[in-house]
Amino acid sequence: MESIRGRWLKAVLVGALLGVTPVCLPRAYATVDKTYEQLKLLVDILDYIKENYVEEVKTKDLIYGAATGMVKTLDPFSQFMDPDLHKDIKTETEGQFGGLGIRIGMREEWLTVITPLPGTPAYRMGVLPQDRIIKIAEDSTKGMTLVEAVQKLRGKPGTPVKITVARRASEDEKTEWTTKEFTITREVIKIESVQSHLLDNKIGYLRVIEFSAHTSEDVREMMESLKKGGANALVLDLRNNPGGLLTAAVEVAAFFVGQSKLIVYTQGRHPENRQEFRSNTEAPYEHFPMVVLVNGGSASGSEIVAGALQDHKRAVVVGAKTFGKASVQSVIPLADGSGLRLTVAKYYTPSGRSIQRDEKTGAGGIAPDIEITVTPEVEAKLQAQSEMIFEQGKDAKSIVKEEEKAKDLALERAIELLRAREILGSLNLTDG
Repeated sequence: MESIRGRWLKAVLVGALLGVTPVCLPRAYATVDKTYEQLKLLVDILDYIKENYVEEVKTKDLIYGAATGMVKTLDPFSQFMDPDLHKDIKTETEGQFGGLGIRIGMREEWLTVITPLPGTPAYRMGVLPQDRIIKIAEDSTKGMTLVEAVQKLRGKPGTPVKITVARRASEDEKTEWTTKEFTITREVIKIESVQSHLLDNKIGYLRVIEFSAHTSEDVREMMESLKKGGANALVLDLRNNPGGLLTAAVEVAAFFVGQSKLIVYTQGRHPENRQEFRSNTEAPYEHFPMVVLVNGGSASGSEIVAGALQDHKRAVVVGAKTFGKASVQSVIPLADGSGLRLTVAKYYTPSGRSIQRDEKTGAGGIAPDIEITVTPEVEAKLQAQSEMIFEQGKDAKSIVKEEEKAKDLALERAIELLRAREILGSLNLTDG
């Protein structure tokens, strides 16, 4: 016989799932609408587990598991997020958080500093690349996961955190470790999403790592710096850029394509759901000669930018076909702090190309104008050597030693194209 507790639990859960207060429904309505019946199956399973499973389980864990499984049936990009993950996602896309300003990884089971970021609390206090953080407060980091470490290091801006680091006196692996304690006050850390420097022959290099809330203002700032340095052409590197905020990608593309030009449009289930995104201001860099670098790691927002620049004949796209992630996700906050990332539309380039990858055929993505084939091994090396290390009193340098760097064929081709354009433009051509 069904327990009173079971019947009560079913009524509450069905009501919560439907977003209404539980009420008695007419039998005729139930026969027409199968939704209640299908939800009842879900609640029955939950009830049986609660009453009969060999160990006691939390209702919340079962509900979260059901929500996760439900969303997984949709597509690879829709996702149910528990409160902790939802909070982390919001932090990453907003582009700032209270922290120390370090990139970290695990090395030999110890939390290790990859690099402090310029201008951050850790940088000012003298934390160095390759320092091992062996304690956070009084907790050892040996065997600690990166997620656990990040949760301990981040916090409210203005609050202190004590870390103990182990440091070798030199790069010699035989050198003994010395320890040092730092008490560092957390600050709002702006996530670096853009890097730039000047190449030879007045060619600017701009790498967009991801599209966050501050990316467009960073791009403008660095473009102005490149112009002041004498740059008259640009390599825009979008390789391994996984995307991010749609609005940020649109703003970046708009810098280069001209006023009122269509950048991208999204189309949902219904025709009236079409939404267009256009450049709403004058493009300050509309006449900059450009080459865009892409690869199989370029997705979402980076495909929007590459596709728009390619369609408007504003840039030559060089590299490998992009990933083909051309769908729009809305992040919907839920009552308990969890969240639902849901695919609500697909987006299209100005000419109407859908770049969403077909999971069955593998078709999709932005095809480059000039294809450069790179092996996975070289791709991994190029990705590693793009990581920069910062140290007080020294210029930024690649994490990979100069003699160990791989040859960047795509970047070399981009430079050749821009140089050739400049040379051809200076030729004095006459008839006859």
